[in-house]
Amino acid sequence: MVKKCCVIGAGLGGLSAAIEIALLGIEVDLFEQNETAGGKAGSIFIDGFRFDTGPSLLTMPFVLESIFNDSGKNINNYLTIKPLESHCAYFFPDGTEIIAFSDLQKFAAEIINNTSDNKINLITYLNYCRDIYELTADLFLFNDFHDCNTFKKYSSFRTLLNIRKIDSMRTMHKANSSFFKDPKTIQLFDRYATYNGSNPYLAPATLNIIPHVEYNMGSYIVEQGIYAVSESLAKLAGQVGVNIYTNKRVNSILHNDGKVSGILVNNEKINYDFVVSNADASVTYAQLLNDIKTKNAKRYAKLEPSSSAMVFYWGMDYISSLGIHNIIFSEDYQKEFHEIFNKSSCPNDPTVYIYISSKFKSDDALPGTENWFVMINAPYDKNQDWEHETTKSRDRIINKINRTLNISIESKIRGEQILTPPDIERKTSSHKGSLYGISSNSRTAAFLRQSNKSKQYKGLYFCGGSVHPGGGIPLVLLSGKLAARAIAKDLSRT
Repeated sequence: MVKKCCVIGAGLGGLSAAIEIALLGIEVDLFEQNETAGGKAGSIFIDGFRFDTGPSLLTMPFVLESIFNDSGKNINNYLTIKPLESHCAYFFPDGTEIIAFSDLQKFAAEIINNTSDNKINLITYLNYCRDIYELTADLFLFNDFHDCNTFKKYSSFRTLLNIRKIDSMRTMHKANSSFFKDPKTIQLFDRYATYNGSNPYLAPATLNIIPHVEYNMGSYIVEQGIYAVSESLAKLAGQVGVNIYTNKRVNSILHNDGKVSGILVNNEKINYDFVVSNADASVTYAQLLNDIKTKNAKRYAKLEPSSSAMVFYWGMDYISSLGIHNIIFSEDYQKEFHEIFNKSSCPNDPTVYIYISSKFKSDDALPGTENWFVMINAPYDKNQDWEHETTKSRDRIINKINRTLNISIESKIRGEQILTPPDIERKTSSHKGSLYGISSNSRTAAFLRQSNKSKQYKGLYFCGGSVHPGGGIPLVLLSGKLAARAIAKDLSRT
């Protein structure tokens, strides 16, 4: 008899899991509460402008490509992926501008010309970041280290023998300060803690794996926009036999005596042999399983959520000199993170990220205009007055952009939509609007993420940004592959 599997949530992790599980010969039903697949990697239209709703950068494209290869398909028939010439343009409060070119020589020249650091500092640092990746990738990214079999591999022994080199005892900021002396360079690389919603002054330096992924391995754009990744995976899922049901909210996961038996969706019970949750791990326990008493449920309830975001989608009656990706830094970075994590408020002087996809995909905006995705880091939802937080943040962002770029943008905004942490929770089942599940503001955080296979509920598996190996497009895709791999192992035992 053919086994049946339900995947809850058609985010990138759920799509990845559904495809890989279908390739095992299992019948897969994928349920999504929204009208379209994609989760945080969605797409919206506002007054003739198109916006990617969340992720804006692709790294480690070989992970995405592997899903198509596994399915016997050529990714080039679905997507056009191109390397970026520059990762980001950085604007500092003192008027300094640094372009992080993909070409190391050009990037080094930017560092030399605009900071007191030099090329040797940069190369030494990126080599250090490479070492962390090479020691940790196989153990922490491409396998589930909660599985004891992972530690039987030679690469795992090599990591354990060189444990000090993964730099888990220092914070990111302290490590970065040991390689660079200029505050601007340090701030530029401290920024990568935000890639998993953490504070660089608390998060372990092991997260300096992220600059390696972006600088040594490369950053990419998808010519059709990031949402095309979601669309192409949804199309591939259909081609390999996945049944996708949109506008179907799963109410609960059915279980008895520590074993899942199916789901309740739109008040209808459906039986399954396996259930994969792409919802946030905390949401899965508290809402879908109605579990607040077991060990994992209690532990997750106590862990600090990652930061969230506030996003302004602006259709701009204006052609700027900005690049695709732009960062306008705050003057006091440590204070900014203190306000987010300790005061649970949006920063008084926020770092502002501006992503303009119409710079490479012209039909995302009207002629003579641009689509600005404007984001600041924000605290997770603790019942703040979000109307007040939004109003004050909007004013601060506009004033900051005007000062930095010497323009007046408010009159140029011809279309607007705003996304707050409560919106993120409502639309994507993210616990309290956190973008990456739990924060990494401790040395042990990486070990506290939910495993891809439940140890408490037989037949239950997890994927998505809140579980192992973490957030960001490649890691979320890997989480789906790891969930499918866990099911394959369990099938082989029956």
